[in-house]
Amino acid sequence: MPSVTLTDTRYIDVRNVQVLAMGASQFSELAPLPAVPAEIASIARDWPGISFLNDGFTLENLRRQRESRPFGIIHLATHGEFRSGAAKNSFIQFWNSRLQLNQLRDLRLNNPQVNLLVLSACRTAVGDEKAELGFGGLAVQSGVQTAVASLWYVSDEGTLGLMSEFYHQLRTAPIKAAALRQAQIAMLRGQVRLEGGRLRGTSRGAGVELPESLQKFADIKFVHPYYWSAFVMIGSPW
Repeated sequence: MPSVTLTDTRYIDVRNVQVLAMGASQFSELAPLPAVPAEIASIARDWPGISFLNDGFTLENLRRQRESRPFGIIHLATHGEFRSGAAKNSFIQFWNSRLQLNQLRDLRLNNPQVNLLVLSACRTAVGDEKAELGFGGLAVQSGVQTAVASLWYVSDEGTLGLMSEFYHQLRTAPIKAAALRQAQIAMLRGQVRLEGGRLRGTSRGAGVELPESLQKFADIKFVHPYYWSAFVMIGSPW
C-alpha cells in the first residue's frame, strides 16, 4: 500500500465481475510474446467478459469497451518498460501505439472504478522518486483499487503459468492477495508446469493447449523464484 489513508480498503468480491482481457503477441519493433494468446485464452475460458488479441488491442478499443459496460477486472498482456527521467520514456505497448506513464490518468480507470488492473508485462511495478511503483503505483493513485505489476524482465512462458493459475485461484480465494499467494505457492511446488504441449496447473482439467510457437519447449516446472516472485500486488489486498 503506497498510502494507507489513500487506499480504497472496501471489500469487493471480484469473483463474479466481468473481465476485459487484452494483449499482443506480435510487434513491429519489439520481440514477439508467443505465450500471450494462451494467456488471454485461459482467462477468457473461465471468466465472463470479452477478450482481444493483437489488432484489437488498441487504446481506442479499450476506451470503447469501457464505455459500453463496466469491467471490474482489466488484464493487459504485452511489453512494458520503466525508464527514469521524463514520463514519456516509460510505456506499455499496445498494438499500434504506446501508453506513456503520463497518459495513464487519461484512461480514467476510476470512472467506473476498476477493482483489479493486471499489468502482465515487464517492469510495470518499477519506479523512482517521481513515480513510486511505476505504472502499478500510478494506477492505484488514479483510482484503481488494486494493481498487479512486475519488478523485472519476466519470462513469457512463466508469466503465462502464473497468470493462468492466479485467475484460477481468484475464482475461490476470499481476497485478491490470497489468490496471488496461492498461485505463487503452486508454482513453487511444481504444480504449474509445461508438460506434453500443455500448461497444467492445480485445476482438474486437461490444462491449456500451448500455441504452436511454444510446442518446441521442453517440459518445465516453474519452481524458481524468477518465474513467480516478480509480480506484486499494489493497493488494496482485498
